[in-house]
Amino acid sequence: VLLAAAVCTKAGKAIVSRQFVEMTRTRIEGLLAAFPKLMNTGKQHTFVETESVRYVYQPMEKLYMVLITTKNSNILEDLETLRLFSRVIPEYCRALEENEISEHCFDLIFAFDEIVALGYRENVNLAQIRTFTEMDSHEEKVFRAVRETQEREAKAEMRRKAKELQQARRDAERHGKKAPGFGGFGSSAVSGDATAVMITETIIETEKPKVAPAPARPSGPSKALKLGAKGKEVDNFVDKLKSEGENIMTSVGKRSAEAAKVLAPPINMESVHMKIEEKISLTCGRDGGLQNMELHGMIMLHISDEKFARIRLHVENEDKRGVQLQTHPNVDKKLFTTESQIGLKNPEKSFPINSDVGVLKWRLQTTEESFIPLTINCWPSESGNSCDVNIEYELQEESLELNDVIITIPLPSGVGAPVIGEIDGEYRHDSRRNLLEWCLPVIDAKNKSGSLEFSIAGQPNDFFPVQVSFISKKNYCNIQVTKVTQVDGNSPVRFSTETTFLVDKYEIL
Repeated sequence: VLLAAAVCTKAGKAIVSRQFVEMTRTRIEGLLAAFPKLMNTGKQHTFVETESVRYVYQPMEKLYMVLITTKNSNILEDLETLRLFSRVIPEYCRALEENEISEHCFDLIFAFDEIVALGYRENVNLAQIRTFTEMDSHEEKVFRAVRETQEREAKAEMRRKAKELQQARRDAERHGKKAPGFGGFGSSAVSGDATAVMITETIIETEKPKVAPAPARPSGPSKALKLGAKGKEVDNFVDKLKSEGENIMTSVGKRSAEAAKVLAPPINMESVHMKIEEKISLTCGRDGGLQNMELHGMIMLHISDEKFARIRLHVENEDKRGVQLQTHPNVDKKLFTTESQIGLKNPEKSFPINSDVGVLKWRLQTTEESFIPLTINCWPSESGNSCDVNIEYELQEESLELNDVIITIPLPSGVGAPVIGEIDGEYRHDSRRNLLEWCLPVIDAKNKSGSLEFSIAGQPNDFFPVQVSFISKKNYCNIQVTKVTQVDGNSPVRFSTETTFLVDKYEIL
């Protein structure tokens, strides 16, 4: 394990030091102060050892680049790491001098963190370190380009309208009529260049560019810089964006019903609104075979207008998998069984107002493999000291459209980043949690299968359990409310529906 990386003077004074394990300042300063005294002058070495630690070093003019490691650390790997550290320093410092190193100490620490994580070397090169520390955002560039285009279009529209108004004024003067007045700037008696100036000012004030939100990528953990600003600064920034017409979505930590609200907000919520929500819990074996699949669904009714409180819901059930349905105790079971309608036992009573009422729920439990909505096939095969892993997905239920799909594969710790071969979609490597996340924005009938190949040191058992998460705006069991009618007169009622299909647990063991 690499304990620390430091740049120090010939006398052992630390200029910048980054510890990768828990160490006190006194301890690291003592180790670095002892380092010059241990070196034998006249002999050329790249390392020196004490009873507890090993120093691997490289002279850089008047300074030393020193790595402090444990004695059982691999010296060859440490020398390779030292070489990379030594190449990083000139990237940020123009001269190898104490004041220059001190001035760019934080840049160096950020770069050091890209080379080593938790004491273990990351599989990176100099070009990748440069890219990671720059934190260049493609999304930001796209957003700025879109915004500039919209501003140009708005200015062109402003000039066009100014010309139209000036032309209208000239035509009015030519025909001997009074020129029309413009937007709150007094009477139409104002004429000449002053009017043209006022026209332009009015348009500049009223024609604000309509800025569309930047194309949002599917949610999920991102490697982008997360600002830790507190309180007012964040609020002011968000308020400013809102005032410019941005749609601000609050970040959602857990994949739950809240995530579904962000994905599909009801565009027009009617007085009668229904939420149809399903949650799936599924466990598969790595060699095939469905160990257990359980799905729970519910229709929640929300009525916001008293005159629509006495209604009936017409349910269409096209499920052929043997779903068990259960109505609310106050719902007329006979009416539901014979006519597939949800209504109260006492037709004179009303549904509650301004509260969510669960009127129908269903449950499906099965071990039938053909019922799996999305199959995941993971094939790790040993190849010398490393493992070649092939993972593929296939959408079995083609009527579904799964959004924001994340397939999470655990990785062995302390072996660096995986080498990606072929991939459909994108991936993220979380080195702290030792996870590889395969991200797919949409899986549907047009994009029903895909694969990922990567290599990394490890054993086949290291890559399980594979976990899957997604959100869908189509439900699995195909139970829908097709019509809502009033109890008196049977007249139809306008209603809105919000459908969500979520993952509670989806594992391949």
